[in-house]
Amino acid sequence: MQPKTTQPNLSFLQLWNLSFGFFGVQIAYALQSANISRIFATLGADPHDLSYFWILPPLMGMIVQPLVGLLSDKTWFGPVFGRRKFYLIVGAVIAVAVMVLLPNAGDFTFEQSLFLGLNAAMWFGLFSLMFLDTAINIAMQPFKMMVGDTVNEAQKGTAYAIQSALCNAGSLVGYLFPIFFTWIGIANTAPEGVVPASVKWSFYMGAAILIVCVLYTFFAVKEMNPTEYARFHGIKSTDAGTVGSSNGKSDKRVIRSFVTVGLVQFFCWAAFMYMWTYSNGAIASLCFAWDGLDTASDAFQDAGNWVGMVFAVQAVGSLLWAALLPFIEHKMGNKGAYILSLLVGAIGFASILFVHNRYVLFVSYALIGAAWAAMLALPFTIFTNAIQGSKHMGTLLGLFNCTICLPQIVAALCGGLLLRGVGTQAGMLGVAGGCLLVAAACVLLIREKE
Repeated sequence: MQPKTTQPNLSFLQLWNLSFGFFGVQIAYALQSANISRIFATLGADPHDLSYFWILPPLMGMIVQPLVGLLSDKTWFGPVFGRRKFYLIVGAVIAVAVMVLLPNAGDFTFEQSLFLGLNAAMWFGLFSLMFLDTAINIAMQPFKMMVGDTVNEAQKGTAYAIQSALCNAGSLVGYLFPIFFTWIGIANTAPEGVVPASVKWSFYMGAAILIVCVLYTFFAVKEMNPTEYARFHGIKSTDAGTVGSSNGKSDKRVIRSFVTVGLVQFFCWAAFMYMWTYSNGAIASLCFAWDGLDTASDAFQDAGNWVGMVFAVQAVGSLLWAALLPFIEHKMGNKGAYILSLLVGAIGFASILFVHNRYVLFVSYALIGAAWAAMLALPFTIFTNAIQGSKHMGTLLGLFNCTICLPQIVAALCGGLLLRGVGTQAGMLGVAGGCLLVAAACVLLIREKE
């Protein structure tokens, strides 16, 4: 063990460069979030089965992100590819390839027989989704780890705030792409079983922006070599590329932080899983007079575009709330700001049940944005402060990602059963609001200091 050297403050540009590629990655994630239910419904999926298609993304996240963290903790690829950037570029390249293929699932000539209840187009889409989310997770995790590696504790909140802002800006762009391409005259409907061209071009453009943004961060950021990393984290230089353990007192703090913040995460991410899965059907029924059956109809596909619009409003609401969060935290502390944000989001979800005007939905989804802003910033701020100086920063952050992935898997498995219970896809958004209320109560269990 060598004395820990204080990490110097980074300039705003350096903090920006660390996370700029996240903008492109989030465009891909937003396109997936807003359009997967629409794509699989178009390919013929039953509404009661939609949530099952959402199991793959978080499942791949649970496998991939801890693995990326573990491997990148133990390796050094030299000054060009560094510790984390190698995985960043690999994930981005795979994601670009799959984003070109996924929306074309309905165009390929397959024998349309069913296997396990799915036609060939849905199987192709399912495997494409699996590879897409694997790639997104590979590309996403290095950004969180690079902040943990290079940013001191005083600037960590600012670094994650920048990452949150870029995340929301990327979401905004991704959500609006289908509407933009429809507006310039690209078809928003297609024959039954075929994904509309407006969605396809959204994925193509998202892929192009993704690779440009990731390449910018790849070339703009210089990672610490093992000797520098050891000096700034107070560990042996020979351990800078290996996984080690921390002392008992720190272990207790890490475990307590992991469990309590993870419990809040469980209910938060279950809520957003239901939002991503059921917003299309809920909005189509509430505001577009959809009959609940014909997914090739103008009503359903127009509602699909409107989902992108309200998700974009959610991203704007999140950006605005994120700007207020530092002031709220100053007055109420991290926990108070966390609770308030989740309660505002719960009100947004509950209000959707009473809305039948598509424009009034802007208010509901802007309120939901408050919860999203808190979810992007506060859990990682609290947890990375608990693990500051650990030899296995990447591994711990990868494992912490399970608190995001596991609740989505559980929510997806329960989605069909809950839908049968509440009766409508709109009702599932009410369930999401209830999840945020429980999450707000669980914040009280978090302890930020020894």
